[in-house]
Amino acid sequence: MPVVVVESPAKAKTINKYLGPDYVVLASYGHVRDLPPKDGSVDTENDFDMKWEIGADSRKHVKAIADALKEDNSLILATDPDREGEAISWHLQETLTQRKSIKKDTDVKRVTFNAITKAAVTEAMKHPRDVDAPLVEAYLARRALDYLVGFNLSPVLWRKLPGAKSAGRVQSVCLRLIVEREMEIEAFTAREYWSVKAVLSTPRGQEFEARLTVLAGKKLDKYDIENSTQAELAVQAITSRDLSVASVEAKPANRNPSPPFMTSTLQQEASRKFGMGARQTMSTAQRLYEAGYITYMRTDGIDMAPEAVAAARDAIKERYGAEYVPGSPRIYKNKAKNAQEAHECIRPTEMTRDADALKLTDSDQRKLYDLIWKRTLASQMEAARLERTTVEIASNDGQVGLRATGQVMLFDGFMRVYEEGRDDVTDEDDKRLPQITQGEPADKRAVNPEQHFTQPPPRYTEATLVKRMEELGIGRPSTYASIVTTIQDRGYVRKEKNRLIPEDKGRLVIVFLQNYFSKYVGYDFTAELENELDHVSAGEANYKDVLAKFWRDFSAAIAETSELRITDVLEKINEVLEPHLFPAKEDGSDPRLCPNCGKGRLSMRTARSGGAFIGCSNYPECRYTRPFGPPGMAGDEIGPDGKVLGYDNDETISLRKGRFGPYVQRGEATEEVPKPPRASIPKGWELDDVDLDKALMLLNLPREIGAHPEDGEMIEAAIGRYGPYVKHGKVYANLKDVEDVFTIGINRAVDELAKKAARGGRGAAATPLKELGEHPTEGGPVNVMDGRYGPYVKWGKVNATLPKETEPADLTMEQAVVLIAEKAAKKPARKTAAKKPAAKKPAAKKPAAKKPAAKKPAAKKPAAKKTAAKKPAAEDAAPEE
Repeated sequence: MPVVVVESPAKAKTINKYLGPDYVVLASYGHVRDLPPKDGSVDTENDFDMKWEIGADSRKHVKAIADALKEDNSLILATDPDREGEAISWHLQETLTQRKSIKKDTDVKRVTFNAITKAAVTEAMKHPRDVDAPLVEAYLARRALDYLVGFNLSPVLWRKLPGAKSAGRVQSVCLRLIVEREMEIEAFTAREYWSVKAVLSTPRGQEFEARLTVLAGKKLDKYDIENSTQAELAVQAITSRDLSVASVEAKPANRNPSPPFMTSTLQQEASRKFGMGARQTMSTAQRLYEAGYITYMRTDGIDMAPEAVAAARDAIKERYGAEYVPGSPRIYKNKAKNAQEAHECIRPTEMTRDADALKLTDSDQRKLYDLIWKRTLASQMEAARLERTTVEIASNDGQVGLRATGQVMLFDGFMRVYEEGRDDVTDEDDKRLPQITQGEPADKRAVNPEQHFTQPPPRYTEATLVKRMEELGIGRPSTYASIVTTIQDRGYVRKEKNRLIPEDKGRLVIVFLQNYFSKYVGYDFTAELENELDHVSAGEANYKDVLAKFWRDFSAAIAETSELRITDVLEKINEVLEPHLFPAKEDGSDPRLCPNCGKGRLSMRTARSGGAFIGCSNYPECRYTRPFGPPGMAGDEIGPDGKVLGYDNDETISLRKGRFGPYVQRGEATEEVPKPPRASIPKGWELDDVDLDKALMLLNLPREIGAHPEDGEMIEAAIGRYGPYVKHGKVYANLKDVEDVFTIGINRAVDELAKKAARGGRGAAATPLKELGEHPTEGGPVNVMDGRYGPYVKWGKVNATLPKETEPADLTMEQAVVLIAEKAAKKPARKTAAKKPAAKKPAAKKPAAKKPAAKKPAAKKPAAKKTAAKKPAAEDAAPEE
């Protein structure tokens, strides 16, 4: 039986069902090899030779494939139809050849399909080909570039910029977008302006709203009414005049549907409509694809197969009627530059099946499938027909003019099914107007002035960031999610209310890179490098020439930083950020003069914890500090001696700033009491909201809840390193919310402690939330467990977190297997190095078993340690840019 290899067990199960018992379908569980995280994995002195290493978790999967090939000398590589999928197939072929599992007479073929349906899979099997060499070379070039940047640039950051973690090739450019947007927002100065609206009435008593557009015979611009005085004069000008309808103009208009989804637009729309992050969207789409419900989800193509277009038109006609089907199919032109990744759009495999028909139990999958299905059908439907009406109202003397606009839906067309969301909508939708006739009077019911201020540009969401990256030509469909996720995982960016906000570390990294490696965080340079890689994937360029050209300049830039001193770097950052950190004062005085001592100068400093702050050069005589950023930020009023919140029993209660964040303190430090009582401000608490009552609540922790009914021992609530908790004896139970510490009662506290005791303490076997049974392909129990950070799936040593909104009770074995496979594929290589010290045990027994000198492989451990010592670079050498 031919051996068919795909990436995941879920995909293997679906394909095995279609191919039947004549094939053996196995999973590789993603990539089987990667570059080891150590120096020399890409040999720049030897024509960029790349040294690959099979992951510890991948060995058993490779062995299973090799064993299957002993039974049948035919291998079909059926991994995903993109660059990563081609690379996985190439790695498998190379690895199995080195193991001599692939022999000269082994029949090795590559097949691809855009959807996991019986028709698509069986058709693909009829058209095998060889592994696409140019596509593999494009992967090799990207992988080498990411390794060279991560492994050489990150150590520079560690040495020159305390607290910085690492830098990646495309992530750094993405981070630059977020940082620059934040600085735009902080530098923004709001401008006041006013508008005037009138509520008018027709002779038939129907009211409508109109906006002032002409004043004193002059057409108004947006900012012409600058203040309340001018607005009041405008109101008087309207109220003192009779108004009549000067003209009524109705124009027909069409609104056409959006094209079907590609990767970036799917991520954007899922973010707008459901608040899904890029990673969550792609993980959900992956499961829909592997179940055979949608076509491949990593694509920059918007064209649809002719048979799919015909099926969509038939489904529209059957469900909504012939009037919703246009005379000819809609054709969407693909604007993507990279033809190698321009597959078909993301669409349902069966147009007649909506989300209800599939009976999806996972809420994320149901929502996303419904979105894809509606967008696909809408893309082939008739345009919506509207009538837009503009009414001009004027005074008899022509000094005052107002305008009312509205629209009427004549035919809903595609909007019956779907309407695309919009980012940062500020304009009101046009309203429907009553019957209005030219020449009739317009009675005034109310005239209202409205104050406005210009708004700064909005912070990026994951959706708008992906859109901007796409516009700039940075990244590709398979990399958007990992790029956006990586900068958050490294602590350079945080997400609040779905908006991306740069942390201090992220700002400093970007300023450093822009000053010493400006070329490599340039938008044009990164986009041009992507284009060169596209030429490689199209077979139009040699990937080693691209690497050589890049490395020549990049290695020189790295060498130039070797003599840099940390003080020079910090001074340069101060100089670059001076307009931002120390804006000019209205009185013309020195903005960097310390407001506390009046002698020292303010400058940016870094703490051991990696954070940045503004401090006085006259330290330690002057201990003035303020948060990193421009003056006037939250907590800025907290001086070196803290901000007094009030008094308790004649003791001062103050709010202070420390190395590890803000805290409240009781009293002052003295020789007798060098460390007065302190309590950290919990995460999520705004400094402006911390008053005397809240400070005392924190300082009085732990809070006694009551005696335990079984033994009479006191139960306490407090906030610890891992968050809020309740405690009884040696049993600690985590609480979900900080506020629970101050409100939880005895009954709930006893219940939480009982749940924790039932789960067991450290070393005890926890009770599963749900037992799913034996793993279908690998064996071993699969259970849903409750952990400190939420529910997760446990299989052997693999723990996979459940996606948000997924109820543990609703999880199926199929979903669990997919989560386990994804987690196993993502396991960092450094864990292999971390495990090796356990192998030291034989070395301890060496004196007793000295005879076979051959047992000295244990002496290889120093090499393993060396790898482990370098492990931080593994983050930067990770795939996906």
